[in-house]
Amino acid sequence: MDKKKKFNIEEIEQTLDRKLTVAEVYANRPHKWIVYTAIVLIIVTLVGWSAADIKFTGLTATGTEVAKGVLHGVFHPDTNLMFGTTNTDVPYLLLQTMAIAVLGTLFGAILAIPFAFLASFNIMPKPVAYVVRVLILMIRTIPSIVWALMWIRVTGPGAACGVITQSICSIGMISKMYITAIEDLDTHILESLDAMGCTPFQKIRYGVIPQLTASFISTTIYRFDINLKDATTLGIVGAGGIGASLVQCLNSRRWAMVGAFVWGLMVLVLIIELVSTRIRRKLAHGA
Repeated sequence: MDKKKKFNIEEIEQTLDRKLTVAEVYANRPHKWIVYTAIVLIIVTLVGWSAADIKFTGLTATGTEVAKGVLHGVFHPDTNLMFGTTNTDVPYLLLQTMAIAVLGTLFGAILAIPFAFLASFNIMPKPVAYVVRVLILMIRTIPSIVWALMWIRVTGPGAACGVITQSICSIGMISKMYITAIEDLDTHILESLDAMGCTPFQKIRYGVIPQLTASFISTTIYRFDINLKDATTLGIVGAGGIGASLVQCLNSRRWAMVGAFVWGLMVLVLIIELVSTRIRRKLAHGA
């Protein structure tokens, strides 16, 4: 019993010493209240400076009318337009919008692969990687709507302009994600394959591709979600898809047709979101 009591007393003393050590560490923590205060002041200053130029004068009579019209159209959509089969009805325009997003994403994902490998520091010399990274950054800095306005002068209005625009815009975002996956490669696998006498092609086939496939597919699906929404916006400037018809209906105040287009877009986006989320989850967790 004495030994047991002695053991318990020693254990309690060790526990108290450990708590005192934690308390001392907490007391000696770096005090950065000056830095935190400066950050808060900077944020408050930026918010105040930004809000000074934003003046809300209320809703205009036209704006209120448009809002009421859109809500009325959403609850009373044109069912003939929603379920029609001509090239001006919602199903055809939605399929065209999705086709633009699919082709733009695929072309962008394929073109992003060489850009990503050339921009990876663990594969290419740093000067080459920096040059390619600057090129990717230049692509990403230009908004998709600006790319569409430039390419529409080359290809003319239509779906081709939308595909080219989305392909170029996808390169910037997908390349950045690809680079992260490439630089996170487990090099020990490649060293093991090299020790086994594998050829460069075999090292790529069995050491590189299996590590990158899931990440590349997940990134491509994520970009497809973005492109599907952007395809509607690009249609506004004449780059194909449902956007042009939607804007025409808004300008002519045909609210029932606007409601049909809005319902079609919402249903399509929800379906694509559910499917893509499930695929990405399966790629990430295998279930």
